[in-house]
Amino acid sequence: MNNIAVAGSAIRIAIVYHSAYGHTRRQAEAVKTGVQEVDCTDVLLVSVEDVGRHWDDLNDAQAIIFGAPTYMAGASAAFKAFEEATSSAVMSKGYLWKDKLAAGFTNSGARSGDKLSTLIQFALFAAQHGMHWVNLDLPPANSSASGSEADLNRLGFWLGAGAQSNTDEGPDTAPPASDLATARHLGKRVAVTALQLARGRDTLG
Repeated sequence: MNNIAVAGSAIRIAIVYHSAYGHTRRQAEAVKTGVQEVDCTDVLLVSVEDVGRHWDDLNDAQAIIFGAPTYMAGASAAFKAFEEATSSAVMSKGYLWKDKLAAGFTNSGARSGDKLSTLIQFALFAAQHGMHWVNLDLPPANSSASGSEADLNRLGFWLGAGAQSNTDEGPDTAPPASDLATARHLGKRVAVTALQLARGRDTLG
């Protein structure tokens, strides 16, 4: 993909994620790569374990992309702890994330694996902060005889990016390339949308 050049100061995109075994981290890194395909953006990748040192960075970001593995029909406990921590670190100081963009991605061992439940959880969390949700903007793929496992959005999600990692494979081989390409698409889409929103605000004054 070609970079998209936009004049002006850099837009900060933050990616906050949890990864227990490394698979969701690979997905997060793919989202980061997608953001970096867009000029005039600055991307910050933060694990939930390190988020305590980055509250100011998140508050300064124009967009925050959330990512976690799906365990037992929802986001991992470590990510949920981050969500709950925002109550005192962000909400109690005013709606500091109001009007930021938000998006999400998740990974599980099964093709469906109740990942939609996690994406809905992310979207509701973003709504509680007054954020604007950015969807995946990809049609479902691999849903016909001509489809392929190599297609973007092969798992057929609309709300965010889904990935599937075989439980007997490490992060060196899973998620597959198509799921990582889907994550890159999400990162690029959020970055472009953030730039469009920033330029529109500048125009309106």
